[in-house]
Amino acid sequence: MLDELGTAIACGRITPGTVLRLEELQETFGASRTVAREVVRALEVMRLTSSKRRVGITVRDSRDWNHYDPQLIRWQLDGDHREAALRMLMELRWAVEPSAARFAALRATPEQRGELRALATRLRATAREKDLATFLDHDIAFHHLVLGASGNPMFCQLSEVVAEVLTGRTEHGLMPPEPQPEAVALHIAVAAAIDAGDAEEAERAMRDIMVQARDEVAEQFE
Repeated sequence: MLDELGTAIACGRITPGTVLRLEELQETFGASRTVAREVVRALEVMRLTSSKRRVGITVRDSRDWNHYDPQLIRWQLDGDHREAALRMLMELRWAVEPSAARFAALRATPEQRGELRALATRLRATAREKDLATFLDHDIAFHHLVLGASGNPMFCQLSEVVAEVLTGRTEHGLMPPEPQPEAVALHIAVAAAIDAGDAEEAERAMRDIMVQARDEVAEQFE
């Protein structure tokens, strides 16, 4: 029930201003009142809807939504406007991750630097094996670690957003059929630059990763 309603709202099939009635939702989904209330509460937490006595459950304007919520991102990537959602998410990554890599080069602990080197090695190994599932796991861990190593907790909280983008691209067939050598080389370059404390190179290499990801996504929608 939550996925169906959330996806319909996130993708615009239920438009802002639409008023939903709890009783109608119960009847449509064959749900108990308790379940329907829990679903509505979850939508309200994401700021997709608001409830008022004698009015009902109103779908909010997209400007009010919590766009950093991983579940909302998943619904948007599952919907009819996937290209627009990916473009928006790629712009966010472009704005944040190169800076995170720069700060990671300046602030990462020895343990974090070592783990980044290890993850880069694992990425190279799984790329050679064309193991996309394991490559994805290592890729998510790599970007999570760079964001965390930046020392900025606000950057670090974007880890789930990045994970949803990477997962969504893989699940929807928007990645190359096998990891590209250029992408692997750039991840290795980021790890090496952070390990060496080279902020300029870390930022440049991460920006190049963003460029390549942007171009790969664009190719899928041509």
